[in-house]
Amino acid sequence: MSNSSNTLRVAVLGAAGRMGTAVCEAVESASDLDLVARYDAGDDPAALAGVADVAVDFTVPSATEDNVHALIDAGVHAVVGTTGWQEDSLGRVREHLDRAGGNTGVLIAPNFALSAVLAMRLSAQVARFFESVEVIELHHPNKADAPSGTAVHTAQNIAAARQGMPAVPDATETSLDGARGATVDGIHVHSVRLRGLVAHEEVLLGNPGEQLTIRTDSFDRSSFMPGVLIGVRSVPQYPGLQVGLDSVLDLD
Repeated sequence: MSNSSNTLRVAVLGAAGRMGTAVCEAVESASDLDLVARYDAGDDPAALAGVADVAVDFTVPSATEDNVHALIDAGVHAVVGTTGWQEDSLGRVREHLDRAGGNTGVLIAPNFALSAVLAMRLSAQVARFFESVEVIELHHPNKADAPSGTAVHTAQNIAAARQGMPAVPDATETSLDGARGATVDGIHVHSVRLRGLVAHEEVLLGNPGEQLTIRTDSFDRSSFMPGVLIGVRSVPQYPGLQVGLDSVLDLD
């Protein structure tokens, strides 16, 4: 298919996976997007130079950073849903983009479900009004990482919003290993892996005599596709590194 000035050429990395397959179908159904390449393990993202405008990466944590660096060198914008990113790997991408000195954009999002993005933003906005806060994430048992990238991102944003506040109260003196979950910047995060689940998160916030629960549920991978397409359409407008889909949404 030829590319018009109003059509973005899109490649999908990890196209044979469950998320990659869903992304391919969503791109093919969008009138303003042109699916030009389906890449899987062994395919070289550097070959997308001049072929694709945007590449969507839903591969594996061991491959995704190398893919992003190859895409930056190729001058292809990247939208990344693969989890497992750490501050040092994000820093290397920022430095590479700075060295490249061009207009290439990279969007790395721990979750593309709009309900999850809004729940993360709302949690950070209200966290400073509550004495206690904990995060529970619930996923299918085939998920490789725990806690989920979404839960880590949620906890980090909550902790940043609570800077200067007293620590979350917890008088626990003895416990079995893992009973209080992981601790992310002082916020406890608990992971559940259960057959029948897809992707779910609860943020529990408490004060004396009251509790606020913010919950997001994705029952099918189709819930991620509107957010992925927003990312694909938006990333060319945001040179440099953006973390979180909310960074390209007009939520302010």
